Amino acid sequence: MCVFNGSAESEWTERERSWTVSPTVADANTMPTSDGPTRLPVFVAPPHGNHQRSPGYVPGRVAPVRSPPPAKAPPPPPMKPHGPPPERPVPFNLSEENQRRERAQSLQQRKNTVICFGVSMGAFFLTLILVLSLTGGDVLDENCPDHNLSLSSWKPGHQPEKDVVVRRGHLFRLDASATFRTLTIQSGGKVVFADNADGSKNITLRTRHILIEDGGALHIGGPKCRYRSRATIALVGRSDDKAVPEVPGMGRKFIGVTAGGTLELHGTERVSWTLLTRSVPATGLATAGHAFQRNFSRGINLRVVDQDTAALLLSERYDTHESRNDSWRLTQLLGTLPAGRIVTLAVGDSAVKSLLDETKKAIEEKLGSSFVRDLKYRQAWALVSVVGGGNASCTEDVREHENHDTGGRALARRNFTTVDGVAFSVTAYSEWKNGFPITGFQVDAVDQVVLNLQDKVQPTWQPGDQIVVASTDYSMHQAEEFTLLPCPRCTSRQVRIQGKPQYNHVGEIIDGVDMRAEVALLSRNIFIYGEMESSCYGDNMCQFYNHDTYGGHIKILRNFSSVHLSHVELKNMGQQREKGRYPVHFHMCGDVDQRGDYREPTYVDGLSIHHSFSRCLTIHTTNGLLVKNTIGYDTLGHCFFLEDGIEQRNTFYHNLGLLTRPGTLLPTDRNETLCTSIKDKVYKGYTPSPSTECKAVSTFWIANPNNNLISNAAAGSQDAGIWFVFHSSSTGDSHGLVPETRAELTPLGIFYNNRVHSNFKASIPCAKPLSFVSVCFCVL
Repeated sequence: MCVFNGSAESEWTERERSWTVSPTVADANTMPTSDGPTRLPVFVAPPHGNHQRSPGYVPGRVAPVRSPPPAKAPPPPPMKPHGPPPERPVPFNLSEENQRRERAQSLQQRKNTVICFGVSMGAFFLTLILVLSLTGGDVLDENCPDHNLSLSSWKPGHQPEKDVVVRRGHLFRLDASATFRTLTIQSGGKVVFADNADGSKNITLRTRHILIEDGGALHIGGPKCRYRSRATIALVGRSDDKAVPEVPGMGRKFIGVTAGGTLELHGTERVSWTLLTRSVPATGLATAGHAFQRNFSRGINLRVVDQDTAALLLSERYDTHESRNDSWRLTQLLGTLPAGRIVTLAVGDSAVKSLLDETKKAIEEKLGSSFVRDLKYRQAWALVSVVGGGNASCTEDVREHENHDTGGRALARRNFTTVDGVAFSVTAYSEWKNGFPITGFQVDAVDQVVLNLQDKVQPTWQPGDQIVVASTDYSMHQAEEFTLLPCPRCTSRQVRIQGKPQYNHVGEIIDGVDMRAEVALLSRNIFIYGEMESSCYGDNMCQFYNHDTYGGHIKILRNFSSVHLSHVELKNMGQQREKGRYPVHFHMCGDVDQRGDYREPTYVDGLSIHHSFSRCLTIHTTNGLLVKNTIGYDTLGHCFFLEDGIEQRNTFYHNLGLLTRPGTLLPTDRNETLCTSIKDKVYKGYTPSPSTECKAVSTFWIANPNNNLISNAAAGSQDAGIWFVFHSSSTGDSHGLVPETRAELTPLGIFYNNRVHSNFKASIPCAKPLSFVSVCFCVL
């Protein structure tokens, strides 16, 4: 509501000259006091109606001192004059004081009108925004960074040659895909990826690097408002491209957070990894497959298969060419088979000389055959059918026999599904080839295998997602990747994969040892990756690798404002030839929890780091970091890496590392070949010894005892699963920064419920004898 004070003040001023407050309306207790002159009347209505008042009182009315004059009758209307109208008399001229007062009142009214109009328009636009957001399905939520009303829509387009700088006061909501040469977010600047309720706001940002400086911020989702759409950041560039100079301390092809910077990335929450609860053989069927081929097996060869499990129940041959008794036995068998059983038949050589009419009739009625009645001498015939299913369930084929050969193979195949939802095929074939009869059978999984899992992964695991199943053998290379398929019949603990496993994967606890394979989800809806060349080039480690190893990297420096990464996928990250360029790297950050005055302790949660070129996650002179539910798959060098030996109070909870390959950065990262080939920074003419100086590639490289490892899994490394190595003094850039401690005498942090298997050398080797060596278990 708008109030025009000017006219009100004037009215009260005139009234004050002839009106006073009635003593029956206001008493001394309700009269305001003033230390100076005022233009307002000295009147305040009593807050409650408990005071004594005169009869006839009307609340809020002002009583005059004397009665007003009686009203006069209106004068009669004037007669219409003849001729031109007389001139109007000049109105009474106001005094100069009254004119000035009127001008002031008019000016005040105009000011108030403008103010009221501005407030009204602001309220209108705010209401309009709220209405549009509600009709569009997005309810404004203060937990969602892209719902901030101070943000302005940003659609910069594709400018691959432009260096974009987001400066103070630039608060952008990125509403569409964009391309820059570089992106720098300076103090007071902010970039937020837009999102929507149905998760269809897919945005891709391509750039050579993103630098977040002091006071700058990059947000994709929030911890209480997860990003629902698909956000992609592509980091581009080659190691030999000098068009963009290196950023000191960062290099090229990176997302960098300097002191005072903010990086908040929060994808949709998903189950990170779980365990198999039923073994999966290489065939894909729980009962294993079946294959049989023979060059001579005269008569009718039969197989009976369980329709629920795909298990082979019966394998038999009936010589219906020579033995009427075998024909009779076949008739009796068909009469005893329950409805629904899968039966497959194939002729070897010939099967009709002693084939009884009763047998032919049983095959027609039980299996729905159309060809058995007219089967001829040495014809190739194959059939797959279901007992009691009639003609609709029968698949059969016949080939003529001519001059000890046939015009091709008689082939019958039908697909079925087990009660667990696994699709499988049953095949029978028969032919004459080069004078020899050939028959064969096969029971095999169709390229759709169902995995049974420990945790409820539905609906967070979706068709099209990528998963990896860990090795349960001695070799880490038996880890396998699959794509998920739709599975309407699956339970919340089942998924269907495309393709068949090449290796057996155990899903059982055997003799008290948990041998179940880890199954990890690689896909996330926030995706950061390095754009790679199709092959190795220049001096980019081509003597050791046949592929490009110059990926992207994320680097966080000391005194950052806020960094929290959750449920983000990182692929093709890390730079093998460059030191300090890792997929995620906390570089000399000090205390990053409450001890470092961070209200929200720093964490990484649910990250998927895979197919990367230099480690998984590096903690360098950083304390108090929480790393949980994070996957490191198919990477080079130590995966989860504590660098200099003074990193303490970090917690690794429920992380999984597998297929940790050798790298080049440190001697301990190298295998035997790399160890003897790389002689940088060694004495002239000296060849390193692999047995004592190399061959220590580890999924978890722990350089200080005072760290916590809880419920992690090291599921396949070149050498070791978890390696505790205790430096006599700090190494690298940390040397001399803190008072030295004797690591071998430092109490061990929490070590509980960790799994280690499929490593070439050992599960948990210890660099020095320690009292907890008894925890080194499950060496595979």
